[in-house]
Amino acid sequence: MAAESSGSPKAEFFGGYQYTRLQGGVNANGFDFSGNGNFNEWFGITADIGAAFKTENGVSFNNYTYTFGPTLSLRANKAYTPFVHVLLGGDHASASFAGVSGSGSGLAVLAGGGVDFNFNRYMAFRGAADWMMLHGSGGTSSKNFRMPIGIVFKF
Repeated sequence: MAAESSGSPKAEFFGGYQYTRLQGGVNANGFDFSGNGNFNEWFGITADIGAAFKTENGVSFNNYTYTFGPTLSLRANKAYTPFVHVLLGGDHASASFAGVSGSGSGLAVLAGGGVDFNFNRYMAFRGAADWMMLHGSGGTSSKNFRMPIGIVFKF
């Protein structure tokens, strides 16, 4: 009720391109989808699915994250909406070369935020950035970055 009475959206759905920079110098391209349910004008819960792909010198690498967590938004201006979030969940990575493949799963922690540049009450362009910590297969990779950009639909 609070989200409805204040004019802020009750739900937001994002889809777009994702650039990912992984520890070790891997630059990957992919996509990101997320959904956010807002409890009031400043607090919501987000579920996010991201994917990054890279093929170089015959080696194919894929990385997927599936996370959720709280999001805080500042809706003080109709033209733009900044937000921050901390998302926790899982990570799945796989690589293959010459018919041989391997994969591993683990924990993913994403912390960051961005800005929605509102076209109108129902649609916005989003630019965001997240630090990513990935832990799995006995190791931790904490020097990772992702940058999703795309369109948000607000209901």
